[in-house]
Amino acid sequence: MRNGTPTLSATSRALAMLEAVIADGGLSTVSALARAQGIPSATAHRQIATLVAEGFLAPMGGGRHHAGPRLRAMLGKVDDRQVMAHAAAPLLHRLAIRFGGVAQMGTLENDMVTYRVKTGENAGELFTRVAMQLEAYCSGMGKVLLAHLPVREREAYLAGGPFVALTPNTITDPVDLARELACVADQGYALDRGEIAADLSCIAVPVHQADGSVAAAISLSRIGPGGADPRIVKALRDTARAIERACHSPPA
Repeated sequence: MRNGTPTLSATSRALAMLEAVIADGGLSTVSALARAQGIPSATAHRQIATLVAEGFLAPMGGGRHHAGPRLRAMLGKVDDRQVMAHAAAPLLHRLAIRFGGVAQMGTLENDMVTYRVKTGENAGELFTRVAMQLEAYCSGMGKVLLAHLPVREREAYLAGGPFVALTPNTITDPVDLARELACVADQGYALDRGEIAADLSCIAVPVHQADGSVAAAISLSRIGPGGADPRIVKALRDTARAIERACHSPPA
């Protein structure tokens, strides 16, 4: 029970069986899965028959099963990055209000940063917008995402210039950019020191997947010069951890 609302135990058991079948990868029979789950074989057969009838599982012969068409269709509609953005939006809004800036989340697609969340009292004054894409090398979020690419992908990106100067502060030399990305990976945050817009500064940190890989970056942008304000760095990291817990923590 959560928040006073009772759960349906039969539904919970059926979902546990569905999860067991998918995790098993079609290797075990229903009877073997029942033994592993510690439930009667007849109960397991009824659960799986129901899941097959509803299209969540499909038989593959020999008493074994795999994901059915309805489950595969549902999974195809799930955008993990957008799920993370929905979890992040209220947390980023509180961060933006606290520090009087604009908080954003971005992901990396085709070497570009896709903006997925943008919030704050003055968000409309910033040129970015949700769903737009910008070059990665000149922004705090972009640096975070590039710094956590696999080595070969990062090296390919650095070899694929040129990197156009958007302001006098933009890092355009691949050697200097490589050094900057190594620093970002080491310290765990990135700075944009007026590199994408001369009057804009920002701090960004990574948001991790359950396997430890970096799925997104979040940032706080403010007008004027900026540096590694330890209060903002800590608040960003705390917010990133809260987003990770919201997306990856197992149910109670």
